[in-house]
Amino acid sequence: MKIKDLPVNIRPREKASLYGVDSLTDHELLMLILRHGNKQSTVHDIAHQVIIRSDGLSTLGFMSQEDFMMIPGIKQAKALELMAVLELSKRMGRASTKNLSVMENSKGIVNWLQHEIGYEKQECFLVIFLNVAQQIISHEIIFKGTLDRSLVHPREIFNLAVKHHAASFIAVHNHPAGTLIASEMDIVVTQSLQEAGKMMGIPLIDHLIVTKSGYLSILHQFNQFQMEDS
Repeated sequence: MKIKDLPVNIRPREKASLYGVDSLTDHELLMLILRHGNKQSTVHDIAHQVIIRSDGLSTLGFMSQEDFMMIPGIKQAKALELMAVLELSKRMGRASTKNLSVMENSKGIVNWLQHEIGYEKQECFLVIFLNVAQQIISHEIIFKGTLDRSLVHPREIFNLAVKHHAASFIAVHNHPAGTLIASEMDIVVTQSLQEAGKMMGIPLIDHLIVTKSGYLSILHQFNQFQMEDS
């Protein structure tokens, strides 16, 4: 069934106009964004397939252009439109963290980090720079690839910290496999950054591992081990 064949009061555009966009179901919202189908598939079918492929929208934000184009009825132009919507949503999430206190908004910041790199298919190392009130000034993805001490060079991090006038920083990386266990290299990198931070007077506040389903504070875990050993 085409949108024009639906009763007026349940067509996505008319329903949104009458009752607000928040009245739309996930399926209707996607239909509104997609606007129309093509000879291959109706917009109803395309929206349904997007929901299936994204596991009920839970992984929608991490679908690639190629992922979208695997859905019958979605070609490059429509895939890019969907990618633009997702990128805008991600940028809104980044903007909302600016000047947030990491101590007072830890849950919201972890949620942002999970969406930022938690679903990435390769490891990403991200640094969050903080002011004296431990509010977020900026963040940078330093590199993508397997975590290694030689790649996470303190010089690059502290050059950026000085550039952003940071008083402290938080290191973050993801585990694409979903494990929330700090590896030996994770500990080595954490200790290296902690020592360098003390020397530079720009301390490491924490080193987090994030996945799509959770997070781990390496420093908290490391400090617990030290207390148990002593």
